[in-house]
Amino acid sequence: MHWIYLFVAGLFEISWAIGLKFSHGFTQIIPSVLTVAGMIASFYFLALALKNLPIGTAYAVWTGIGTIGTVIFGVLIFKEPVSALRLFCIALIISGITGLKMLAD
Repeated sequence: MHWIYLFVAGLFEISWAIGLKFSHGFTQIIPSVLTVAGMIASFYFLALALKNLPIGTAYAVWTGIGTIGTVIFGVLIFKEPVSALRLFCIALIISGITGLKMLAD
């Protein structure tokens, strides 16, 4: 269950990272409120996951999920550029998350 909590925490991290863009520096009320709610939910589920996972592994996986998801949404929603080097770097992050998951069990 702790890995599910961590995954959910990562999804909420993606939501608040994207929400920051829509909040325009916390000047838009609804996106700002949703962003803060996403932050709280993300930290809550991370805290639940940390009851059973090593902090280094959990934090790296959490931020990795957030990074990968935010990059994907940045490309899809904000039309950010995609390059072979950028995709390679994302593949490295995925490899690191996979390795940490395998070593943690």
